[in-house]
Amino acid sequence: MAKNEIPLTTAEISALWVSYMNCSATICFYKYFLHHLEDHEIKELLADVLKTCNDTIEKIKTIFEEEDFPVPQGFSDKDIDLTVPPLFTDLFSLSFIYRAGQIIISHYATYLGKVARGDIAAFFHEKLNQTSDLYKKSLNLMITKGIYDRPPKMEYPTSVNFINHQPSLLETWFGESRPLNAFELSELFFAIERNCIGMVMLKGFLQVSKDKDVKEYLRQGKKLSEKQIFTLNKVLMKDEFFPTYPVTMEVKHTTASPFSEKLMLFFISASNTVGLTTLCHAATMSMRKDLSVHYGLFITEIMKYSTDGLSLLIKRGWMEQPPQSTDQKDLYK
Repeated sequence: MAKNEIPLTTAEISALWVSYMNCSATICFYKYFLHHLEDHEIKELLADVLKTCNDTIEKIKTIFEEEDFPVPQGFSDKDIDLTVPPLFTDLFSLSFIYRAGQIIISHYATYLGKVARGDIAAFFHEKLNQTSDLYKKSLNLMITKGIYDRPPKMEYPTSVNFINHQPSLLETWFGESRPLNAFELSELFFAIERNCIGMVMLKGFLQVSKDKDVKEYLRQGKKLSEKQIFTLNKVLMKDEFFPTYPVTMEVKHTTASPFSEKLMLFFISASNTVGLTTLCHAATMSMRKDLSVHYGLFITEIMKYSTDGLSLLIKRGWMEQPPQSTDQKDLYK
């Protein structure tokens, strides 16, 4: 197939490159889950998800090859060991599909708004639709299996109201004394849910990691997740809402690792990026001072934790360098 006359923009290169790297890592988990799954309904869904991911990888690879662009190394079967006993239960694998679907939909929607070349836009539009359909199936299956905890409910307002711009009322609105609004309750719930699912994954990784530095990094990540869950649930309880803990600790008792240290560290590092994005969004949606303080502190802590993770990836020689532009300064020498 002939090379496209319109070269890829930096936005298109980054969207394709990141999608390839993340998808190659996620495929490893999907293959592992599929190998050990016993639940036929979850297995059928996961087979469709894996098929879609493999198609994504092949199409991005084709685009890069047609552009004479280096195909990323990413991750492969070398990063998983299917001969060891299962580390997670069937129900957690469903939670993983559900959470991955949320992240991928968000990514594809963002990329779709940044790419311009016809074939690239069509590619991300197709992937967004496919992922959305699979996400809906995972959500429905979670509800059927009884492991989806719905966000908090609230009484409907009886009329449309406006905020009075008197200083005293503004202080009340942006302070801690008023009840949580719908936006804040929703963001609190999903922040807790994200961390619950992430903490189960971290607990499993901690059981099987043999690298001392990686293990310590995972331990720090687990503490950060626990801190967010405890702090945000405390906010809910203060406002007379029940605490949220949507996922049980679905980890089996084994110390044999099905994943390479590189894959585990990369996955947590990639999760940090998602965590920062979602917390920043939650901060913009929240207008109470206590929530702003909590989110601000969490963002600062995750940024430092993320930096430590990237440093460890580089130290181990596991950090694949993103596509770089030519250093113009070298041409001036």
